[in-house]
Amino acid sequence: MNRSSINSLIDEAIEFFSYHKLTLPPWAYWTCEQWKDHINLESFEIRSHGMGWNITDFGSGDFEKQGLLLFIIRNGLLRDDGTPNDTKTYAEKAMMVRPGQLTPWHFHWKKTEDLINRGGGRLEVELGWATEDEQNIASRSVEVQVDGMTRRIPAGGKIILEPGESVTLPPLLCHQFCGGTKGDKICVGEVSSLNNDNTDNCFLFGIKPRQIVEDVPRKYWLCFEYPQQFEPR
Repeated sequence: MNRSSINSLIDEAIEFFSYHKLTLPPWAYWTCEQWKDHINLESFEIRSHGMGWNITDFGSGDFEKQGLLLFIIRNGLLRDDGTPNDTKTYAEKAMMVRPGQLTPWHFHWKKTEDLINRGGGRLEVELGWATEDEQNIASRSVEVQVDGMTRRIPAGGKIILEPGESVTLPPLLCHQFCGGTKGDKICVGEVSSLNNDNTDNCFLFGIKPRQIVEDVPRKYWLCFEYPQQFEPR
């Protein structure tokens, strides 16, 4: 992805979330220049817990067709032994999903999450259990909770989340989702247990490494780009 596209998408997302009455924390709006006064102890949790903006095309080279923009609002931190670093054992994200834009098949070994349609178009979520080799979708049917109501669907089946609806995804349940092709962009929320995208994402059919082309100066830091100029002793 070009840095110019990333800058533009974050500007778009700020307006989009505001339209849906989702006000982000003040530091979400800081440019790289404004961050210069805050790369210190006061922002250590933001930077070390991987909070902030993230954008990916999953290595597809076509963000409109396969990609996701998200903002990690809050997140705990796992120690090396897999236990929580403190009492913050939860995470929250806000996402902007475009019509027809796909987040491909994946599952999490540890994380439980709720996907929530907070407004806009319809969110289409396909579900299935992984085969033992984690290479495909098993033939086993799926039972999930949609706003506390049990829903049973066949392997690889789809549920449609209207605005206000949500689905709970337990560990190991494969899912892919996209915006309805004839609808509006969707404001999607995620409430989950601790989130670590570096170690707890298994993409069923693999994805290519993300590449960013620095065609213009960076306007915003992504959550994995923060400089580390000062850390606590």
